[in-house]
Amino acid sequence: MGAAALLIPAVPAGAAPAARPAAPGEVVPGQRTATPALVDGIREAAEATGSPADAARGHLAAREGRYHIGDPGRDLRTVQTVDAGGHEIVRLQQKHRGVDVLGGQYVVRMEHQGGERVVTGTSGKYFTGLRTGVEPAVDGALAVERAVDAATDQLLNHRLPRPDAQPLTGTDRGLVVLPRGAGVLTRHVTVRGTHPVTGVPVLHEVYVDAQAGYPVLQYSGIKTFRPPETGTAAPAPQGRRAGASALRAEEPGVKGSGVKYDGKTVELPVAYEESRTAYVLRDHTRMAGTSKNTLSTWDARGKDVGDVSGPWPYDILEFASPTPAFGPEATEAGAVDAHWAAGKVYDYYRDRHGRDSLDGRGMAVNSLVGVTQSGQPYINAFWDGSKMVYGAGDAEYRTLSAGLDVVGHEMTHGVVEHSANLVYAGQSGALNEAVADYFGNAIETDTYGIPMDSPDSGLLGETLCRTKPPGTCATRDLNDGRTTSKSFLGVSLATDNGGVHLNSTIFAGALWDLREDLGQTLADKIVYKALTEYLTPLDGFTEGRAAVLAAARDLHATEAQLRTAERAFSAHGVVPGWELAMGVDSDPLLGRINTDGSSTGAGGGWWAASKSNEVGTEPYSVWAGRADGTGALKLMSPNDGRYHVHPATDGRTVVWLAYHRRSMDILARPIAGGPVKTLWSGRRGASDLRVEGDVVVFETRPRPVGESVRYVRLSDPTAVKVNDEPGLRTVHPSIAHGRIAYGTIRRDGPTRIYGVETLDLKTGKRTQMGQLGTPARIGQTAITGKHVFWLVPTDDDSGRTALRRAGLDGTAVTDLSPGDGPDALRASELVGTDEAVTVTASTPDTVYRNETLSKLWQFSADSGQRSRVSCNRGEQAWPAMPGGRQVVWVDGTAGYTDLVTRTRPAGRCG
Repeated sequence: MGAAALLIPAVPAGAAPAARPAAPGEVVPGQRTATPALVDGIREAAEATGSPADAARGHLAAREGRYHIGDPGRDLRTVQTVDAGGHEIVRLQQKHRGVDVLGGQYVVRMEHQGGERVVTGTSGKYFTGLRTGVEPAVDGALAVERAVDAATDQLLNHRLPRPDAQPLTGTDRGLVVLPRGAGVLTRHVTVRGTHPVTGVPVLHEVYVDAQAGYPVLQYSGIKTFRPPETGTAAPAPQGRRAGASALRAEEPGVKGSGVKYDGKTVELPVAYEESRTAYVLRDHTRMAGTSKNTLSTWDARGKDVGDVSGPWPYDILEFASPTPAFGPEATEAGAVDAHWAAGKVYDYYRDRHGRDSLDGRGMAVNSLVGVTQSGQPYINAFWDGSKMVYGAGDAEYRTLSAGLDVVGHEMTHGVVEHSANLVYAGQSGALNEAVADYFGNAIETDTYGIPMDSPDSGLLGETLCRTKPPGTCATRDLNDGRTTSKSFLGVSLATDNGGVHLNSTIFAGALWDLREDLGQTLADKIVYKALTEYLTPLDGFTEGRAAVLAAARDLHATEAQLRTAERAFSAHGVVPGWELAMGVDSDPLLGRINTDGSSTGAGGGWWAASKSNEVGTEPYSVWAGRADGTGALKLMSPNDGRYHVHPATDGRTVVWLAYHRRSMDILARPIAGGPVKTLWSGRRGASDLRVEGDVVVFETRPRPVGESVRYVRLSDPTAVKVNDEPGLRTVHPSIAHGRIAYGTIRRDGPTRIYGVETLDLKTGKRTQMGQLGTPARIGQTAITGKHVFWLVPTDDDSGRTALRRAGLDGTAVTDLSPGDGPDALRASELVGTDEAVTVTASTPDTVYRNETLSKLWQFSADSGQRSRVSCNRGEQAWPAMPGGRQVVWVDGTAGYTDLVTRTRPAGRCG
């Protein structure tokens, strides 16, 4: 959970800067940097004869006392220059000792008229505190290996992959400095493939510490309309030019037609292709006077979504028809709607904002329709950095291209990527989604003439259902009234990329109120100006508010209109200091642990957890403390530059995994003090560490398969398999009272047989647990002095999971929580004591909301009575039980990660 707080803070570590309207020449300070976040209302002379980029750097250099940028010529690389009728915007990328800084981008705004050039304002992020060296100790091959492993582990989330799952692949993108404190040098790796459980496309951006090899940041780069279920890319075709040999002479295009999903016949610009003796959905007309590129709609029916994300699928063709009138086949596939809507979105940006296509320079617009997921309908749409992809519909949903707001949303992601390039994670990702929702809905309401005061004006995706009414069908509602204090949900980057959809309507709702109060044209121009001239990649809600207000002033909004804009943000709680208004029902143990992907441990009245420093620059250290909160905390791990993660404890010893560039080691140290001991080392690491007395049990996870549960003794670190049966895979260990429980995977020909068994360490006896039916998969285990518990996922992709219990002799098997029905949970983590077991689980739902995030549920070991451990809003993860019914966990309610506890469950949460 911590990465959102470290790099793209859901809640800034420092006080938010005031976002009041800036007086002429006023400087709004940045956070944890000497460079201002915003300079507005100035008119300062700049070099008039050189390039805009040179003039921008010259301005920053001449005013070093204001900007504190030592050498703009060396440390700022030009990203983009836009010249719109004498109004120049220059975006500059920060470099630290020659290495790009993630999110370090500064914008200079100028006017150039009558032979004179003046700077009117600046904004963005330039991190002045960076001191890190830039010589890596980790090479690209190791970084790719660690990144692929990290992405795979996050996607599996304690589950097993499908038998036909293909390994993910990674591409080293080079060095990047993460702007945390003095900086963290990383290798940026892009991981691609298909989800090992669900089959949806995977495109993860992973940043691996270039000294220790630990993945310190990971998020998905695919920008979907709906929240998703829980190599070097080849360039996409840039369109065919009018008059090419494959085309009949055009004037410059052919007028075609088609019927949209709503039954209306619309005109479609098409082209005739002689080689196919067919008309194709290719629009040459819109960019005929600029880049000569096209808007094309491609037939991807029968293609799996995993095959069309990333590199261009060269075996698909543009949607075709024997006549210019495209028939029912094109309608049902969503091709007519996609082609018509892409033109409408292009026209909106050209006519209202003077923008030529998504990049502002006439790039080709490619839409793929009809994709499926593992042969089943794919009810989603996404922008993957080069094209729009729309899933085929089903009996309940039309294809997502049938929503003009959806098409506008996805194409706006392309506009964002080619302007502010808001990082798609945490608050900046929610801002990215908010802007896409705003413009997608604006285009739809204006095209269809929907009044802004209509109850349906704020709905997105409301036309996608075949039978449901708009209010029930809609994916989001910009009029939902959500606020930061009542609605913000703190989640990890593994959940909705840190809440990019979950929290987007807080900010989008403020923008939509602005549109209703100020009018469509003015509001649209303000938001577009804020996006293209003020916002930078790591901006969050507070910076977004400041950017919109500054853009409104730049467009000469009246004082009354500025107050209206302020009220819109205030009504949604987007005000300075909003982060402080979050309440919890848990007790703190360790604040702002600032780690990503590390579990916690507990036992014998103690807890153990990993923690970084306040700004997340230090490699993680393992700390231990008493579960009742008394006494001093104890630092268990050495300060040796390694990342120390996944600790476990029994109240006497703490064991953990240490990441090093050459290996991953299991280390141990007594809580009472003493030397650190190395128990095991391996290249690919270990998981599910548990300790009891002299025994440490863990799972090794070589790729792509071959999991093996092993144990070592503190007195004899010789690794022993719990079962050395040939061909047997063992997974998910737990230990208590001298017995180890673990899952088993055997093969009977092509069939996998799943089970659970225990090993008595004293006698060497193995006992197989009985089953209810034939398990399709196996999840985590927990063993106590009286029972064995384990998770049994269902045989579909719903994530529903049964919580099963048996006696130590393998009999009296029963389900404490069912695998189907209204009470079913989607569980992933399991821990237990003699009194109770606790699972991390969400409830099945069609939308992301607080009630369906990962929460902690506790079951009485004997009766199975279930309760919520805590009613905190936001994500709860990595539970551990120090004894009795007490639970320790990592809580993300406030948008950053705290280690917290409750001694008893909260019960039912309203």
